[in-house]
Amino acid sequence: MSQVNIPNITPLITITQSQVANLLLASIALEELGLSHIINAEAEKLQYVLGTLPGLTGPPATISDLLNVNSSVVNTLREITKKEILLNNKLNSVLTAPFIASLTGPTGATGVTGLPGATGAGGTGATGATGVTGATGVTGATGVTGATGVTGATGVTGATGATGVTGATGATGATGVTGATGATGATGVTGATGADGATGTIGATGATGVTGATGTISSVFGNFWLSSAIDISPNTIVPLNVVNADNSLGFLLAGGQVTVPASGIYLISYRVTTAQASEVSFIIRRNGANITGSAGTSSSSDSAGDGNAIGMVTSFTRLVAGDIVDIFRTGGIADQFLQSFADGTTTVTSFLTLVKIAD
Repeated sequence: MSQVNIPNITPLITITQSQVANLLLASIALEELGLSHIINAEAEKLQYVLGTLPGLTGPPATISDLLNVNSSVVNTLREITKKEILLNNKLNSVLTAPFIASLTGPTGATGVTGLPGATGAGGTGATGATGVTGATGVTGATGVTGATGVTGATGVTGATGATGVTGATGATGATGVTGATGATGATGVTGATGADGATGTIGATGATGVTGATGTISSVFGNFWLSSAIDISPNTIVPLNVVNADNSLGFLLAGGQVTVPASGIYLISYRVTTAQASEVSFIIRRNGANITGSAGTSSSSDSAGDGNAIGMVTSFTRLVAGDIVDIFRTGGIADQFLQSFADGTTTVTSFLTLVKIAD
């Protein structure tokens, strides 16, 4: 048999290793964002059936309705949990690829151009120098759009009232006499144009500034696990106790809190698996303050034994060296039992992953 011939593809498409890495990370982040929307939709489905969704009411649900909806939500969450495990494996595969560590960062800023020489004295005064433009701030993460509520039924249109009787039009008054037009004043004499001042000499051009140094990207990542099944109370930090990280910059883990070794832009993801079928809420914090968009809440258990899996990927977040990041339980029943994942290969009840993608 002859070898298979691959036809030429026109036009040629060329992308760098840096662009490949960014596209892979962006695809994972978009898939995680889509899963978070699905989880939110399942929660609102249960709230609607139970009659607790703000602003919406429906017919009373029967026991059969509740069981059917619960089964649908359980099946959906089971598939989402499987997808989360695949995405975590995909993320680790991308981050451990040999070319990630060799990527070169963006070129440093060009040095400041020397100031132009002053304009010579002439008829017109010199214009002041324009101030330096400030750096553009980082764009915040886009919030999740809430679900549109059900439109209520249109009310019955009331009867049209009777048209009132139109009153008689009054008589038009007499037009007043137009006054005489005043005389136009004389036009003043135009003054003579003054002579132009002499043009000043052009100043010398300033020297060109030194070109800035080229930047580099130090791409590092870390996985931090909780390796035991424990009870955890509200307003408590999830006590992570295992470090599995590219620790070349020195991630520090103490008491469930991770100290960031270097400033940069990070992609943060986490997962917590609980056993009870009760409402539980978690969020990612930076130096004790909540990171917007990182909250996760669930109120249903997986009958297959995977438990109540809560997962979330935040938007890209800028962290400063020395920042402390943790998973914090914000609400729910008094105690909540954290259980391991259903694959049974490793005792992992929760994990926190930080990936530095840019300086």
